Amino acid sequence: MFQAVLRDPDICAELVERLLHIRVNHVEYPELEKTIAPYYTTKGVRLDVYIKDTDKIIDVELQSYPQEALGKRTRYYQSMIDMDSLMKGQDYSELKDSYILFICKHDPFKDESDKHYGLPCYTFKNTCEENPLVNLNDKSLKLIYNASAYEKEVDERIRSFLHFIHTNEPGKDDFSNSLSALVEKIKDNEIFRRDYAAMNLHDRDLTRAAKREGIAEGLATGILQGATQNAIESAKNLLKMKLGSLEQIAQAVGLPQEKVLELQKEMQQ
Repeated sequence: MFQAVLRDPDICAELVERLLHIRVNHVEYPELEKTIAPYYTTKGVRLDVYIKDTDKIIDVELQSYPQEALGKRTRYYQSMIDMDSLMKGQDYSELKDSYILFICKHDPFKDESDKHYGLPCYTFKNTCEENPLVNLNDKSLKLIYNASAYEKEVDERIRSFLHFIHTNEPGKDDFSNSLSALVEKIKDNEIFRRDYAAMNLHDRDLTRAAKREGIAEGLATGILQGATQNAIESAKNLLKMKLGSLEQIAQAVGLPQEKVLELQKEMQQ
């Protein structure tokens, strides 16, 4: 859904300008699900939304559940973007400014006592440890928003957006209301429903989330031992929206296909 909404270049520009506090003078049509794999032996990356401005490259990612090694993930994304953008024979000075923008529904950072820091925004730049006034000036920025702390955000426009991401309630903000209306419109689009089923049901991150909930045991043995109520509810929601085949839904939520078929029959009754 996030990718479908950002197919609109105007929406992309507004989102970037609001969250990064920069002007976007030209947006090439956003490249969704961009895959960068420079060599067949290297690990490729699949970026959610990859935006090119005249002098900038912006990667926008939405994380709806906690990710492991988020810092190293941003580091690798940065390196792949730079490698992809600089052609052979070009000078390093020709690298465009790069922005890695993560929008997280949950706080991704904790202290040593496992307590969340609770900031609405985390900004990372390369500076000198001996003298913070010395800037490496590598023209890269990593910005990570924590929607769960929207109430602490000072900027009203950003606070409204984070509130919408966290609660799905647009409130009175015009931009958030536009996003909400677009989401409802896209939900009724048959092409989106088909693409969603084809692209997202096999996403590896969904599989990892299912394993963390203890569902994987059921997959391994073909029984319901590892299935949880959350998986059953997720399967019911996908069935209601008719997103994917029984096999795809079973793989997405970590239930045996026979169980998904059983749920379908119960719902039909």
